[in-house]
Amino acid sequence: MSDRDPEIRVTESQPLDWHDGDMPYSQKFGDHFYCRTDGRLECGHTFLAGNGLPERWERHRTFRIGELGFGTGLNFCETWRQWKLFRPDGARLHFTSFELYPMRPDEIDRALARWPEIEAERRALVEAWPDEPAGHVVIDADAQTCLTVVCGPALESVSAASADFDAWFLDGFAPSRNPDMWSPEIMQAIYDKTLPGGTFGTYAAAGFVRRNLQAAGFTVERRPGFAGKREMLCGIKPAP
Repeated sequence: MSDRDPEIRVTESQPLDWHDGDMPYSQKFGDHFYCRTDGRLECGHTFLAGNGLPERWERHRTFRIGELGFGTGLNFCETWRQWKLFRPDGARLHFTSFELYPMRPDEIDRALARWPEIEAERRALVEAWPDEPAGHVVIDADAQTCLTVVCGPALESVSAASADFDAWFLDGFAPSRNPDMWSPEIMQAIYDKTLPGGTFGTYAAAGFVRRNLQAAGFTVERRPGFAGKREMLCGIKPAP
C-alpha cells in the first residue's frame, strides 16, 4: 500500500530523453540516472558493498538506509531483492530516499525493465507508486520492508528527518553537473542524521565531495570504483 502527505506538492517535472531504448537521461542535469555499463551491478559494488551490506544486516533487528536521489528506484529494488535473501527473521528494513523530481510509474517501469533479476521488485514498486508522487510517498513493500520517498529539496528534507540512519547511498547526479546535492550543508545534515558507526557509499570521488564529507565528520576511504572507474568513496561516522 502507499500513502502521501497532501500538504506538500511537487510542481516541477524533469524532462527525460531515452538512450539505447530504455535508459533515462536527464535533460536538466545532462546525465544518465545510472551507470551505462550496468546500474544494478554498480549498486551492489558501490552502495551495498560500500556500506558493508548484506553482512551488517545480521547484527540488526531494524536497519535504516537513507538515499540521496531515488531516481528510477533501481537502488531500492536491488537492495530489496538482496534484503529478502539475507534478512534475519523478523528484522525490518526502512529505506528512505530524498528526491526533488520523482518519476511517473510508467517511467520507472520502462527504466527498470532491462533487469530480469529485479522483475518482481519492479512490478511491485510500479503497482504501488502514485501517478502524481508528492510529499511523503510511503510504500509497505512487504511485512519486513518499508519504503519512504520524500519529495522535495534535499537539504530541507534531510534536515527534517530523524537522526537514526545506519547507512547512506549518496547517488545524486554527478557532482560536476549537480554540485548543490554535494554541498557542505547537505553532507553535514547527513552526518548529523547518522548513528555512530553508520556508513555511506558513493560513486562520487571528486575532491570537494571528499573534503565536504571529511569536514562534516566522516572518516573517508577511497576504494576502486565500478567498471573501470578509478575511485569511489565510502566512510563511517566514528563512534564516540
